[in-house]
Amino acid sequence: MEKVIDAPPERVFDVLADGWTYSDWVVGTAHVRDVDAGWPQVGSQLHHRAGPWPLSLQDASTVLACEAPHRLVLRVGIWPAGEAIVSFTLAPLPGGRTRVRIGEEFVAGPLHRLRNKLNDVVLHLRNRESLNRLADIASRRPQHR
Repeated sequence: MEKVIDAPPERVFDVLADGWTYSDWVVGTAHVRDVDAGWPQVGSQLHHRAGPWPLSLQDASTVLACEAPHRLVLRVGIWPAGEAIVSFTLAPLPGGRTRVRIGEEFVAGPLHRLRNKLNDVVLHLRNRESLNRLADIASRRPQHR
């Protein structure tokens, strides 16, 4: 899944690097509880709640790779549903725009074992909406200095 965003990679990555914004643009993240001081350094965590209240699940996402402003890879926990590896790749385009690609693969838990067409469609729609929200925030955010 990919989207072209009307902002340079540095500005888009600034949003990814601000862990406190994840509940604003990641569909399904209900609340960010805490963000490690070193976010998004490898090994740092973002502590979140996912899903609707009162059924929301408390878990964390861990940075596996960070190459600012071009790549961020997270291991996202949503136990007891499972874990996924989510990767963001940012490529500069002419005119100060950015192509953002998101990849998501469940790697553990029931969602990993229950992969089917319906799950793929829901994941596709969720990621498309998340990218739309990311674009809204990044295109309106002041340039980082």
